[in-house]
Amino acid sequence: MPHVPSRLPGRAPLWRVRRRVSRQAGRTWQVSLCSKSCNYLASIAPLGTLLAILLRNVRRPVTRTLDRLDRRILEELQSDARISNQELAKRVGLSPAPCWRRLRALEQAGFIGGYATLLRAPAIGLPILAYALVSLENHHPESVRQFDQLVRERPEVLECHSMSGANDYLLRIVAASMEAYEHFLSTQLLQLAAVRSVNTSFVLRTKKFTTRLPLA
Repeated sequence: MPHVPSRLPGRAPLWRVRRRVSRQAGRTWQVSLCSKSCNYLASIAPLGTLLAILLRNVRRPVTRTLDRLDRRILEELQSDARISNQELAKRVGLSPAPCWRRLRALEQAGFIGGYATLLRAPAIGLPILAYALVSLENHHPESVRQFDQLVRERPEVLECHSMSGANDYLLRIVAASMEAYEHFLSTQLLQLAAVRSVNTSFVLRTKKFTTRLPLA
C-alpha cells in the first residue's frame, strides 16, 4: 500500500470529521474533504485506500451511560424543568459550567426528549379522558398509513401505542364532552375503512398521574 500522508505539505489536514447529532436518528458522522485534497490523494492512492484512510479517521460514537450525577440532574429536571442552571448545579453539587456540560451531553445523547408545560385537561375544558382499543381489518401498508396519519393529525389523540394481543392499537383521547368524543369516533376514527372495531373505556377518576420515570 502506498504511503498516504495525513496532511498536504504546509496545509491543513486532508479530512475533517464533523459530528452531527439528530434527536430522531441518533448520532451520525460526516467526513468532508476539500477538492484540492481529493485531487492530491487521487494522484497517489487508489479509491479503496482512500476509503480505508477516511474510515480509520472517523471516531465511532460512544454510548453514554448514566452515572450518579447524571441521575441526580435528571431527577431534579423531572421535578422542575424550569430550574436555572445555577440552581441545578447547586442542588447536585457541581459548579455551573460542568453542570451545563453534563446537561447538554444528556440532551445530545437522547436521554432528554424535550421540555414541556403540563396542562390540567379539566381546567381547560377537556374533562373526558378515554382509552380506546382499536382493531384493524387488515394490516396492508396503505391501511396502516391512513391510520397513522389520522392519529398524528388529530389533537384529541394524545397517545397511540401498537399493542400485542387481541387489539392492534391503544389510544389515549381527551374530549370536551361525551358528545364531542362520539363525534370524533363517528366522523374520524370509524370513517377509516381499515378500522374494524373500537372499544372505549372512560376514566372515572385518576388515582395517580406522573411523568417522572424511576431512575434508581
